[in-house]
Amino acid sequence: MNFFEHQDQARKQTARLVGLMALAVVALIVITTLFVGIMLQATGGAATPSPDQAAFWQTFFEHLDARLIGGIAIIVISVVLLGSWYRLSQLRQGGAVVAESLNGRLLNIAECTGKERQLLNIVEEMAIAAGVPVPPVYLLDEPGINAFAAGYAPQDAVIGVTRGCLEALSRDQLQGVIAHEYSHIFNGDMRLNLRLVGVLHGILLIGIIGEMIMRSTPRRSSKKDGNSLALLGLGLFVIGYAGIFFGNLIKAAVSRQREFLADASAVQFTRNPSGISDALKRIGGHSAGSNLAAANAAEYSHFYFANGVSGWFSGLFATHPPLAERIQRIEPGWKGDFLTSAPTDETDPRTQGFAGAAEVNAPAPEPLVEQMGVPTPAAQAVAARLLDQLDPKVRDACHNSASAMAIIYGLLFTESVALEQESHLGVHVPTPVFKLYRHYLPRVKALPLALRLPVVELCLPALKALSDGQKNQFRASVIALIKADKQLTLSEWCLFSLLKHNLFDRPQSSNKTRDLAALKAPCRLLLAAVAKQGDVSNQQQAFESAMQALGLGLENLPEEAVDLAGLDAALSQLNLLKPLQKPRLIKSIMLALDADGALQLAEYELLRVIADRLNCPMPPLGERAVH
Repeated sequence: MNFFEHQDQARKQTARLVGLMALAVVALIVITTLFVGIMLQATGGAATPSPDQAAFWQTFFEHLDARLIGGIAIIVISVVLLGSWYRLSQLRQGGAVVAESLNGRLLNIAECTGKERQLLNIVEEMAIAAGVPVPPVYLLDEPGINAFAAGYAPQDAVIGVTRGCLEALSRDQLQGVIAHEYSHIFNGDMRLNLRLVGVLHGILLIGIIGEMIMRSTPRRSSKKDGNSLALLGLGLFVIGYAGIFFGNLIKAAVSRQREFLADASAVQFTRNPSGISDALKRIGGHSAGSNLAAANAAEYSHFYFANGVSGWFSGLFATHPPLAERIQRIEPGWKGDFLTSAPTDETDPRTQGFAGAAEVNAPAPEPLVEQMGVPTPAAQAVAARLLDQLDPKVRDACHNSASAMAIIYGLLFTESVALEQESHLGVHVPTPVFKLYRHYLPRVKALPLALRLPVVELCLPALKALSDGQKNQFRASVIALIKADKQLTLSEWCLFSLLKHNLFDRPQSSNKTRDLAALKAPCRLLLAAVAKQGDVSNQQQAFESAMQALGLGLENLPEEAVDLAGLDAALSQLNLLKPLQKPRLIKSIMLALDADGALQLAEYELLRVIADRLNCPMPPLGERAVH
């Protein structure tokens, strides 16, 4: 099963989950409505209590007010929806909200220990190898061994790791854990997890209202009214938490299956089954296990690498399969022994990324579509070589917000308008950032062209830490530097498009997907833009081949110049393409690019950005594939 099939499965899983949760909510609404209706009818005198129970119910149903029950149902539905909307609005900033609510601290390279730097290296190399934006990394000061990935999409994802995970795991084991979390990013699990938080909060709100009513009853003057309100509050409290009970059961059942998939994907990514299996064994032998002490730990239980909470019903509500079952699926011959001793790494953790990432005899790359979402050893080797070529001073600068802005400004340096660009920066950016721009400019100008996009990706976590006001100012300056020479080059468009999609724009949240046939116009514009990057003599053939591959018929290549603004809008529309149809689009783009038999660097950058805009993680193709 490839990346696109996993995405389609996640979408279907989401639909099934929504159906199950909807049934739970409907059942909750029916019970709540009947309970409140009975309470109001009884206290209002419509149904007078009688020693004869059958007579009481007969009288009650004779006087049952359908409008009253309907009104109560509307109120209950509104409470659930508003509660869910409110919680989801709190989470709209993405994974950073989850990390901060768990007391996570954003890692800063300037303050990192050796193990923390090792963690950043692993995360960065896997991101570049997979072709996804580098996620910010948060450290949780918890002794338990655990980790999580959170966000709505790859562009707003974060990875969180506990202190226990760093201290108790070896490099290979840590790689297995991070690979597991990346699989949640690729497989579409993060958005599902956040939606679960919102739905469960909406149900919980009924119980919270009931608890508030119970607490308010002592202040009532009428004993009868007070008792009735107390009973009403108790009923809502019980019903609300009963809804949470069943909601958690559904959450646990869905999450367990996704964990098995993530474990298998981690083995596929690292080609090292012992890495993740030993990490699980280490949890079993660790004194703190995988438990988290944060106050909100239970709310996010389905996000974690392993069970993060314990207590009553912890087995029933466990969002992860038992450790032994997970280990045996990875390592069938396991004898049942956990690892109790802390590992010792023989290599310097400050310089280590993926085990074997720099091997000379890396496997030959698989077809591009099959590589998407699977950072193979070959892709990891390419990522490691790219990072090895990067000036260490520039790489460190990418991890700080101020110097990351300076690096991006340097990447937009244009010799013919250098004075105009410097004049703008001197006036419109903070003085410290301007000084950093001048300091790093010689190093940035010396970077190989093939490192431009990887450097942008390395800067993203630090840039995401900017405030909204700082992001707006940064965006304005980036646009001003691009416009300085009054023309927009493809290289500038690629750089800005990466920033726009991963920093300035919010992830698209629409659940509506569309077919290729309904998106013919944006497909035509995209393929025309791609075809025009090749040799002039092959452009028409490239365009025809790509259009035929999509089943969109034969057309002449448009004569007008490529409209990069229109291309931006086309990509936004094409991001709504059904997951299983995206491979056809990617293959057609490759046909257009390969028409002249050589993939130039500018063409590769365009392909990389298109894949990013379509949320299709594209691994680096390597030096031999790009001229």
